[in-house]
Amino acid sequence: MPDDPDGGAVEAQRPHRGGEHVEGAEGAREQGEGRGADQGEGQGRDEGRDGKVEQAEAEREADRFRELARKPLGEGQDGEADEQAADMAAASRARSSTRASFRAGGDLNSFVSSVFHRAQIGDVFNLNLGAGRPSAAARSGPVPAEELRRLRRYYEEPQGYLTLRRMLHANRLLLLGAAPGTGRTSTALALLDDLTPHRTAAPGPRPDASGEPAGAAATDDAGGASGGPLPDGEGSTARVRRVEPGADLTALDRTVLDGDHRGVGFLLELPAGLPSSALPNEVHLDVFAAALARRDCYAVLVVTVGAAVVPLLGGRYGTTCPPPPASALLESRLREQLRQPPAVPPTGAGPQPHVGMAAGPAPEEPVPPELLREAAALAEDPEVLAAVGLDELRPAEVGLLAGLLAGHLRGSLTRRQLLDECRTLSLRQAQEWFAGLDRDATAPGRAADSAPGPDRLPHHRTADVLHPAAFRVALAVLGGLTYSTVSLAAHTLTWELSMETDPERTPSRPLFSDDPESDLLLSRAEVREGVTETAGIEVPARLVGYRGGALPGAVLAEVWDRHHAARAPIVRWLRQLADDPRPQVWVRAAVAVGELCARDFDHGHEELLRPLAGAASLRRRLFAATALDQAARHDRYREPVRALIEDWSGTESAALRWTAAMGLGYPRGARRTSAALDRLAGIAVRGEGAQLPVASFNVIRLAVDADSSLAVLRRLHAWTSDRRPSHQDLGLVAIVRLALTEVAEVWDDETAADLADRLDWPLPLALADARPALAEPLADLMWTALHTPRSRDAALDALEHWFRAAWAGDRPKALPGLTALLPALVTREGDRRPVRQVVERMLQDEDDPISRARASELWRLARPAAGPATATTTATATTATEEPAPPRSGPPRLRVHADHPGGRRP
Repeated sequence: MPDDPDGGAVEAQRPHRGGEHVEGAEGAREQGEGRGADQGEGQGRDEGRDGKVEQAEAEREADRFRELARKPLGEGQDGEADEQAADMAAASRARSSTRASFRAGGDLNSFVSSVFHRAQIGDVFNLNLGAGRPSAAARSGPVPAEELRRLRRYYEEPQGYLTLRRMLHANRLLLLGAAPGTGRTSTALALLDDLTPHRTAAPGPRPDASGEPAGAAATDDAGGASGGPLPDGEGSTARVRRVEPGADLTALDRTVLDGDHRGVGFLLELPAGLPSSALPNEVHLDVFAAALARRDCYAVLVVTVGAAVVPLLGGRYGTTCPPPPASALLESRLREQLRQPPAVPPTGAGPQPHVGMAAGPAPEEPVPPELLREAAALAEDPEVLAAVGLDELRPAEVGLLAGLLAGHLRGSLTRRQLLDECRTLSLRQAQEWFAGLDRDATAPGRAADSAPGPDRLPHHRTADVLHPAAFRVALAVLGGLTYSTVSLAAHTLTWELSMETDPERTPSRPLFSDDPESDLLLSRAEVREGVTETAGIEVPARLVGYRGGALPGAVLAEVWDRHHAARAPIVRWLRQLADDPRPQVWVRAAVAVGELCARDFDHGHEELLRPLAGAASLRRRLFAATALDQAARHDRYREPVRALIEDWSGTESAALRWTAAMGLGYPRGARRTSAALDRLAGIAVRGEGAQLPVASFNVIRLAVDADSSLAVLRRLHAWTSDRRPSHQDLGLVAIVRLALTEVAEVWDDETAADLADRLDWPLPLALADARPALAEPLADLMWTALHTPRSRDAALDALEHWFRAAWAGDRPKALPGLTALLPALVTREGDRRPVRQVVERMLQDEDDPISRARASELWRLARPAAGPATATTTATATTATEEPAPPRSGPPRLRVHADHPGGRRP
C-alpha cells in the first residue's frame, strides 16, 4: 500500500462521502445492510435476494460496456473485429506514408492533358512519343553526318566509357544492355564514331591497342586534316550505319558479308521482349565477330535488359551501359539552349509550350557566366525539383528541362508555366512505358516462338510482354514495401492482364524466370535497405520504390486515362489487394483506388467503392472508407464524397452505414465537425445501438484533429448530459474509448502533427500535454466515466493504462501528460478514491506489480489541484522544490453523473 506523502498510509477502506450519489453494487450492499438492521429477518432475506439480482445485473451491464469500449469496430466475422482493432495503428502509419507518394505531382486533374506526342527542343532533340518504337526505315541505312556531328558536340562520356571502347576494339563486337531512354544508343554511336576513322570507306590504318587510330590521318571533305566525315549521298556517311536486324538473329554475319562494307561501324538495336530462342547465342556472336574482323568493321548490338538477355550480357561480348552524368549533361544542354535566340511563335499558332527553344544552328557565342549560374540555381530550385519529380533525369529529359529553364530565363515561360511543363516529364515517361504494349501482346508469334496459332502469342510469351507493365502498376500502388511483396503482386496482375488478353486459355506462370535487376532498370526503380512492420514489430527489409516521387501518380494516370481496356483486370487485382490482411498492403491499395476515383469517379464508384463499401468483410469496408478520403483530398471531388457519405449514413444497409461512420472519422468526411458528430450519433443510436462501437471510435478520430478536438469534447459532455440512454451510452463509450486509445491508432500526420512524438502515449495524456487547454475538459469527462456505475470498471482499467504508460521501465514516457491531466481530475480529496483503488490493484498484481516507490509517486500526483503542492514539481523530478498551487479561478466546472443527467455537482 503506498505511503501518503502527508504522513499517513493510504486507507484500505474507501472514505464515505455523505450526501453524495451512492454508486454501484457496493452502495446497494450498504443500503441493504442498513435497512436489514431496522426491519425483520424475512424482509432482510428478500431484500438480500433483490440486492444480489441488482448486483448481477450491474455486473452484466459493466461487462457489456467494457466489451463495447474495447471493440471499436464492432462485431466481425470469425473475430475479424479484434484483428482489425489491433491493426489500426499500422493502418494509420501506412496511410500517412502512402499519401506522400501522390503529393509530388499535386492534383493530377490540374493537367489539361496527359497525352504527349512530340517535343521539339532546340536543334538537339526531336522526341517522338507516339509509337514508342522507331520504324524499320528509321533504323536502316547510313547515319546522317549531321547526327554524328551533333553527337560529338554534346555527348558526355559516362563513367566506364574507356572500358567499353577497349572491349569493342578488342572483340570487334559489343553487346550493350540497358533500359530504353538511358542514352545507350548515343553511347553506341559514340563508340562507333570513335573507332571508325574519319575517312572514306577504303581500308586504312587500323586502330592501335588503345583504340586510337594509327598511321596517316584521313582527309576531310575539304581535303585537309581529318575533322569530319566525307559526305555520302544526301548528307550522310557510310562509316556508321544503322542496320535493321533480320528475322533470323542467329545469322548476323550476313549483315556484313552481303555488302561490300569495309571499315564500317554497324549499330543494331534488337527488339525488346524477344524470347531466348530467338536471340543469338555465344557461337553465333563468335561467327559475327570473325566476319567483322575480316572486313575491318565494328558492331554494337543494343539490347533491352531482361531475363532472356542475361546470359548474353554475362558473356564475352556483353556488358551493361552506364548512364551519362546528368549534371554535366544538363550544363552542356543549358549552354546550348542559352546560346539560341528566342523563337517568335507564328501568328495564330496558339499556345507554344516550348517557346524559346528554336531549331537551327546555334551561334558560337559565349554564354554569360551569371546567366549560367542563374540557370543552374533554377534547376536546383525546390519547387522545380518537386515539379519534375524524378530523382535522376535521362538524356532526353535533360534536354527537355534545359529548354524549359532557358525559356523561363528569357521570359518566354512564366514560373507557373515552367512548373506545369516540368510536371509533364513524368507523364511522358509513363506514356512511353505503356504505348503499344497491347499490340505486342496480341501480335503474331515468330516461327521460333512455337506459337499455337498464326494470330496470337503463346501465353508464356504474352506474360513476358505484359510483366513489365504489371510490375510498374504494382510498384505505383505498393511502392515502399518489400521487393517480394511488389513482385508477387505484379505476377498476379500479369495473370489478370493475360486472361483479359486471351480469356479462352489459362495463362501459364513461369516460376524461375524472374530478373529483379531488369525489373528495376526497366521501371526506374531502386531497392534500398529499410524496415517493414510485421505483427506490429519493425524488422529489417529490402524495400523497393520508384526513383522519383511523381512516377506513381503518372503511371496510374496513364493506365486509367488512356488504356480503358486494362481497367477490368486492374479492378479485379485491386479487389484482391483489399482482402490482404497486411495493413501496409490494403491501405496502399486503397489510397491508389482513391487516386483512380479522382480520375474517373463514376467508374471508380460503380466498380470499386460501392461494392466494397457494402461488403460483409470489415476490411473491405475500411478499404472503401480510406479510398473515399483519398478522393476527397482532390478539391473537385470533396463535395461529391461528402454527399455520398451523407447518403450512406442514412441508408437501410447496415454495411453502408458502417462505412459511412468510418468515412466521417476523416477530417474531410463532412463540411463541419458538428455535422459529422450529428451523423455519427444517428448511426450509433439506430437499431438498438448495433453500430455504437464504430460510431464512438470515429468520434475519437475526430478528437485528434487540432481544429476539432475541443468541439468533440464539448459534444461528449452534451451526450453524457442527455436524458436519452442511447446518447448517454454513446458519450460514455466514447469517453472510455478515448481513454484506452493510443495516439498511433488514430493519428493523422496532417491534422495532428503536434502529436507525432507521442504516438505510443494514451491519447488523453498526449492531448493534455500538447494542448494544455484540453486538460480540464478531458478530466471532467473521465470523472463522469469513473462515477457512472456501468462505465466505472472500464474507466478504472483506462486509469491503470495511464499509470503504466507514464513510465517505460525506469524512464519517464507519458509522465508529462499524466502530470498535466491527473491533478485536473482530482479537484478535492474525495476524487482520489479511484486513484487509490487502481494503485492498490497495481500493487497487488501478481504478474506485473508496481513498486511502492512508484505507487507513492502516483499518489502524490493525485493531490487535489488546490492543495498545498502542485503535482508538476513532484512528477517531473526536474525541480528540487515544491511550490503551492494557486487556487482555481474562473467559473466552477460541472461534472455529470450520466445515470442521473439532471443531477450535477461542482
